This record gives sequence, C-alpha cells and structure tokens, in this order.
Amino acid sequence: MKRRSFLKSIPYAVLPSVVGGYSIQAFGSNPFLEALSAAYTDTDKVLVLVQLSGGNDGLNMILPLDQYSGMSVVRSNILIPENKTLVLPDNPNTALHPAMTGLFDLYKDGKVNVVQGVSYPKPDFSHFRATDIWMSASDSKQYLTTGWAGRYLMNEFPNFPTGYPNATMPDPLAIQIGGSVSSIFQGVATSMGMAVQNTSNTYTAISALQDPAPNDYYGKEITHTRTVMYQTQKFYAAVKAASDKITIQGTYPNSSLSNQLKIVARLIAGGLKTRIYMVSMGGFDTHSIQVNPNDTTIGAHANLLGSLSQGIKAFMDDCKGLTIDDRVIGMTFSEFGRRIKSNASGGTDHGSAAPVIMFGNGIKGGVTGTNPTITATMTSNDNIPMQYDFRSLYSSIMENWFCLPSDEVDGVLLKNFQRLPLINNICSRNENVANEYKKAGIEIVSNYPNPFTDRTTIKYTTEGGYTLLQIFNNQGVLIKTLVNEMAQTAGTFEISCDLEGLPTGIYYARFENDINQQVRMLSKVQ
Repeated sequence: MKRRSFLKSIPYAVLPSVVGGYSIQAFGSNPFLEALSAAYTDTDKVLVLVQLSGGNDGLNMILPLDQYSGMSVVRSNILIPENKTLVLPDNPNTALHPAMTGLFDLYKDGKVNVVQGVSYPKPDFSHFRATDIWMSASDSKQYLTTGWAGRYLMNEFPNFPTGYPNATMPDPLAIQIGGSVSSIFQGVATSMGMAVQNTSNTYTAISALQDPAPNDYYGKEITHTRTVMYQTQKFYAAVKAASDKITIQGTYPNSSLSNQLKIVARLIAGGLKTRIYMVSMGGFDTHSIQVNPNDTTIGAHANLLGSLSQGIKAFMDDCKGLTIDDRVIGMTFSEFGRRIKSNASGGTDHGSAAPVIMFGNGIKGGVTGTNPTITATMTSNDNIPMQYDFRSLYSSIMENWFCLPSDEVDGVLLKNFQRLPLINNICSRNENVANEYKKAGIEIVSNYPNPFTDRTTIKYTTEGGYTLLQIFNNQGVLIKTLVNEMAQTAGTFEISCDLEGLPTGIYYARFENDINQQVRMLSKVQ
C-alpha cells in the first residue's frame, strides 16, 4: 500500500468518553472545524452545527398559514390543524409545529431566525450525494474531496497538524459529539487520528506501542500512527480538563440530542478554545406514518421536532446560566426537504428546499424570506423552490460571526455567495492574534507570492529521505508532482511552480516527508 493510501485509511481521532457516555471526536487536521475555530481573530465565538439526518419535512416544521387552502388538499392526511400551530408573533402568516414550544419561546425572545427555502441549484435527492454537497459546499455536479470547513481551517491554521497542540492552540480545533465523523471536516491532507472509545483503551493503546519501530517503510508507518495517537492523547487531556471544571449545569430533557448539547455547553464553559461543535439526530426520512392518523399534531415527526426544540432551548438556557450565551450561535441543517404533496402512506418523499433555523443571542430574530406558494393542483413531482443558497449561510457565518475577510470567504467556498443579514455582530480582527494563529505549529512548506498570477515559488524543509511535493486543484485532482525523491538530502529548498494556463482559483501544495505532512493553499488570480 502506498503511503498516501495508508494515511487516508487512518480514521479521525476519537477521544475517549469523558462525559455523558458519548465518545468525543477531536479533529486536528480537519479543515471545516479548524477553520471556524479561532482563526484570524481573537474572537471567542462558537458555532454549533445541528444535523438533522434523513431529509427534514420543512412544511411540517414551519407552516405557511397563508397557504392552508392549498395545503389542505395536497397534504390532507398529514396537515396540522391551523388552530393548533404556534403562530409567530411578528409574522402572523407563519407558524411553528405545535411540538416546538422551546424554539417558539426563543423566537419570541428574538433569538431565532427562520431562513426559508434553503437549497442549491439542481438539487440531488440521494441521501448520500445530497449530504456530500452540503458538507463540501460543492455545486450539484461538482465533486470535491474536501469539506468547506476543512478548507477554511487549512487557511486559518496552515501549519496544522505539525507541532500541534501548542501554546497558541492547545485544544482541538473542532469537536463532534458522538456518531461518525462527517466529511464536512475533511481537508486536502489525510486526517489524523485514531478511534478509541474510553480512557483505559487510550492509555492501553499508547503504552502498547513503546517498542522501537523497524527502520523500514512499514516502521515509518507505525511511527506515524504512534504520533497520531500521542497527539490525540494531548487533546484528550485538554478536553478532560475542561469537562472536569464544570460541575453544575442546567436541566436537560432525556434525549440523544440533549445529551450531546449538554456536553457542548460543558466544554465551552470549561474553557476550550474550540470554535466548532457538531451534533446530530436521525430519523427524518419520513416516507410513511409521519403523523398519527388520528391526531396529526403528534407522531414520529412531531417527536423529532419536539426533541430538537427542547434540546436547543435547554442548551441555550444552560449557556445563559454558564454565562457563555453571548458567545454561541447554532444552525440546523438537513440534506434536503420533502415534497409538497404527501404520499398515500401518510408520509412525504424526498424533496428540495427547506427552512434552516439559526439560533442564539447573536442571531437577528425573525424570518428571512417568504412563505412558499402552495396550490391545490400541485402533484407529487412539485418541490418548494430555492430562495437562498445554503452556501450563503456558510459565507455569512464566516464573515459576520468569525470575521473572516470577504475575499478569503470566497476562497474557502470557491466562489462568491450572497451574504444574508442573519447575525448581530460588529466584526473586527486583531492582526497580531491572526499572525499568531498563522505561525502556530511548525511550518515545513510555504510559498511566495500568494496570491500569484502564473508562477509561485514553493519553499520546503525536509529532514531527508523520502520527500514528495504535489499540486492539487480544488477538486482534489493531482495537477503535477514537483518533487518525488526517495532519498533527498536534508535541508531547506525552493522550487518554482508554474500554473500558467490553468484556471484561476484555489490550488493546494501537499508536502510529505516520511511521517511529516503539510498542505498549503495557493491562490491563483488574474
């Protein structure tokens, strides 16, 4: 197996369970999470992503009261009675599902924004592909090998993972609670980490690898794996220390999502510098029996929305009690919505656009967008049209919450997307702090100038031996190999990289030297 294939087979780091029975997955080399983590500014702001897996029925969550005439025909077997809905006080034509009392209270307090009709052009109705699009921020027919957060984090912490953790960034750059690792965190370089489920397993695994590795190809791979494990152990210590600092929290409902969010609040309040947290809940693929046929206000989807609403409300109440509520915003998302017309099985089939809920003290309360038009003649092929591209939400968060410069936001998302007025925040960045994050870790590859037009010079430092330097485009396709030496002399070298004739945009220089690897973002402009 080639070294790069071996590295790609190593799982993301999974830190041991430290609270609530959930494993905590910490990502050091994953772009999405790291990026949104403390980059470019001394901000202590945090983003919490809440994934609703399966494809959420937005019309059953955010109900357009001015469209009830059409809804009563095309959704007659699942429609909630209008007088049972939670009507938004400043928007009488729009209501929440009756199970969402917690989010309704937050909305009344100005801490929720409902973004209508979120999707992308030419939507895909496959769970796998649609999820990949949301995670990578790609176009419908564009296949990217990186997550949007991964690309952001690479930009903000260019030396990662070499020399991490360190005094500047001693904590995981991003954390996922429970579940499997999402591709949203994937960067150009392979992910660092291991999968361990509890503390004793972590120490056992590390102590079992003390014997010297053989001085051959496979020995180098063993050494790399050990390095990953030691780094993960250091991140675990930081997470454990943060968790142990908080002994009193608010009351949460007994649900999977609430338990995950409780851990997030605890780690934020415990002092971690981590900026992105991800939690998830499943069950939203409601093709049948979406509601109780005798009472459409209850049933499978109502239970899901109730858990979502109660969990977020308990989380925000806890954040307030822990005095961290001004630092935290959150965002729900699902891979797609459902069709306008319900099916004969009392459910809904895969659709396109759906509402996204933004929450937190830093969110501008209200409704962004308008209710979709629903007529009595709509068929099972009809979908809710897109009002806002989901990447507009990502760009708005990066620029207006994490204060990333506008041109760098466009670089992360590979093109310009509309910014939305969703966030109450006056952004400013501290250049000194920004430079500290840029310099954190150990730089082994760099380039100048950057941005460049046709040519840039790449500088790298090798310890000798196997040395590889490759250029990839933003879709993960290898463009050229600049260095491929089995026994290069140790030292610092410079090499010219000519990208004349190639499209403008983001490219990546990937450097590998035995167990060391690093990726540098290259920006080609006109």
